[in-house]
Amino acid sequence: MNDDLHDETRDDEPFEYGAFGEDGFDESVLEAELREAAAILDPVPAQLREIAVAAFALHDLDARIAELTFDSVVDAIPVRGATDVPRMLTFRAGEVTVDVEVTAHGLMGQVLPPQPARIEVLGGPRTAAPLDADAMGRFAADTPLTGPFALRLRTGAEVVVTEWTRA
Repeated sequence: MNDDLHDETRDDEPFEYGAFGEDGFDESVLEAELREAAAILDPVPAQLREIAVAAFALHDLDARIAELTFDSVVDAIPVRGATDVPRMLTFRAGEVTVDVEVTAHGLMGQVLPPQPARIEVLGGPRTAAPLDADAMGRFAADTPLTGPFALRLRTGAEVVVTEWTRA
């Protein structure tokens, strides 16, 4: 099919490897030079680097993902004339349920079955804000949420992370 290619190559002329040797070229030198060129010509923006580091820090291999099973914006019937109503969210991971009410002033919620838990509000490149759920599983934060967020719950030996959603 591509016999023309083979006809052009002459076996009586040895290939000159030059500085690369018979095994091929030195990949580490090439990689270093390409990284240096990319850093000069197209550097990674500092904000993007911060977001990438924060996203990696949020990664929990052992965490169970709590799925969003109820969202009042989608599932509830709106009340006529009501303004500034709180958003109700329910997340479930196996036997653990997290009910959350999000308002313009912050959030409050409850872990079910009731149990103490350490809760982190995750929000992109910002650092996590730790909360403590009491023995009844109740928690609250008076910091308004902006943009996407998720919750990481540590209940004893179990770690549960909710799906990311917008405030």
